[in-house]
Amino acid sequence: MDWQDVLEQLVRERGPALLRYGYLLTGDAADAQELVQDALVSVLARKATLRVPAAVEGYVRQTMLSSYIDGYRRRRRWLSVRHLLASPEVTDDPRHGVDARRDVVAALAGLSPRVRACVVLRYFEDLPVAEIADRLQISDGAVKRYLSDGVHGLERVLGPVAPDAPSESHLIATRSTR
Repeated sequence: MDWQDVLEQLVRERGPALLRYGYLLTGDAADAQELVQDALVSVLARKATLRVPAAVEGYVRQTMLSSYIDGYRRRRRWLSVRHLLASPEVTDDPRHGVDARRDVVAALAGLSPRVRACVVLRYFEDLPVAEIADRLQISDGAVKRYLSDGVHGLERVLGPVAPDAPSESHLIATRSTR
């Protein structure tokens, strides 16, 4: 059985179950379809040697979960730092955006080089902690500590970072009590 046969059989036999799983994760039918399609492409591109649909389904489900969590974290991170990049007020004055950028640059300049590097790689380049650690040749824990220090340093200069954004633990607790 080649990968195309595996894909056809998986979609035919387990497609509805995968869509339901995606819907449970995302809460939206269109997002669920996209999540399933992305996971199928990702798994079959990497695991072209898999020939058993049941084994492929396990990989697809795990990929869907990982993709959903990564997307959630990315959205949450963006919501927590987007105010640092642009002001919510609409203005025709181009100096306003320049002033906001200067504030961010000045706040970043106040951070130590290692902390600044971690903040820029995480929030502006959107790299995961493990990749930052690899690039800077430090531990994941050190990256997390530098990120925490960096966010607190930026908050001292620029103001609080998204005070109304719910924490991940709050969202998980809320979901588990329903």
